[in-house]
Amino acid sequence: MLIKNQIYEAVITDYTSEGQGVAKIEGCAVFIPNAIFGEKVRVRIEKAQKTWASGKIVEILERSPHRVNRECPVAKLCGGCDFWHMDYEEEARLKAERVRNCLNRIGGENLETLPILSAPTCHGYRNKAQYPVSSRKGRAYAGFFRAGTHSVVENDRCLILPEEMDRVKEAVIAHMNRFRIPAYDETAHQGLVRHIYVRRGVVSGQVLVCLAVNGRQYPHAPELVEELKKIPGFTTLVLSVNTKKGNVILGDEFIPLYGPGTIADTLCGLTFRLSPRSFYQVNHHQAQRLYEAAISQAEITKEDTVLDLYCGVGTITLAMAGAAGKVIGVEVVPQAVEDARENARRNGIENAEFFCGDAGQAALELEKNGIRADVAIVDPPRKGLDADTIEALHRMSPRRIVYVSCDPATLARDVALLKERGYTLKNALAADLFPRCSHVESIVCLCR
Repeated sequence: MLIKNQIYEAVITDYTSEGQGVAKIEGCAVFIPNAIFGEKVRVRIEKAQKTWASGKIVEILERSPHRVNRECPVAKLCGGCDFWHMDYEEEARLKAERVRNCLNRIGGENLETLPILSAPTCHGYRNKAQYPVSSRKGRAYAGFFRAGTHSVVENDRCLILPEEMDRVKEAVIAHMNRFRIPAYDETAHQGLVRHIYVRRGVVSGQVLVCLAVNGRQYPHAPELVEELKKIPGFTTLVLSVNTKKGNVILGDEFIPLYGPGTIADTLCGLTFRLSPRSFYQVNHHQAQRLYEAAISQAEITKEDTVLDLYCGVGTITLAMAGAAGKVIGVEVVPQAVEDARENARRNGIENAEFFCGDAGQAALELEKNGIRADVAIVDPPRKGLDADTIEALHRMSPRRIVYVSCDPATLARDVALLKERGYTLKNALAADLFPRCSHVESIVCLCR
């Protein structure tokens, strides 16, 4: 067992799913943040267990050619980004390798390589931000949580966000301090403003601002609106009522204080209405490439019925409608289903239906009613598909299943389960929708 606070020499031989470096020291796996594959380092052990340990680099003895100077001044403190210490070439490589390893190790595949849709830029790509709000000596401030904590790291300029979003954050914080509006204290469950939520339409330029608050009113809202009007694209201000304890950001009730409460954006040639609760990929350019790949792999014909589980506001569903005979979307969030139906109406799409409900239960109900999908698209949350969804897909037996995933491990688990039910992995592709962050999207096609 390694000794805490002892310094050891090690070579970084792998990465964790969160992007930390991995080294083997005296047979023990040691997890080391801000490390790069191939580097030789001196590391101080900060936590030691029987089979693993975590440490911190105190000296780089052999530096990787992929190491770069961090552009973000708070990158080592903020928990938002993970890879400002390496060049993008290495980041894309490790993400593709992570997906490949999961499909091989968990999914039972034998993939030698796996391609990745690399991002064209690491700057200003996110169309949504959720800033936690805190206070220090009576002064409100906002930023992002320090990794593994709820301590807010203040940052004047986040490089992966458009400038308009940081301007919204600064305007709200200045307004709070001017009128002494208290930040929420999650320990005492007191104070008002919990999060500043900002969404921006990349094509439309429209900006939605949503304040998650511990109450039903926001003081001096007209003055805040006047300040927000100075920001290009500002369209609407919404209050999200969240008086519950816990980590959930948005509440269940939304009160428009200015504007319609929604914005619009264009993706894959279609216009979408977006509300605060709508699921919409945060990287517009990469999402379009991802969806184009999904549509291509689905190989839809005009005779096909396409089932889209976890459809959000209907982005993939409606993008496939032109090629299919009928498309059916299922989503558990009522507001998103309402948005999806409105999106179909505004785009003049008449062969799309949307149902609100749990994906697995809804799919089983559709199957009982004699509705069978020729092609199924699934884009589940990080936990992957539940047993009901796997069973529904098995009973419907679509000829192709296109699976879009934000977690390679649960994707690989579900690929193995679907293979047991008569499917074969046809294609696999990684897609980087989150440059500088550890998350990676992937898309696979399974054929019956």
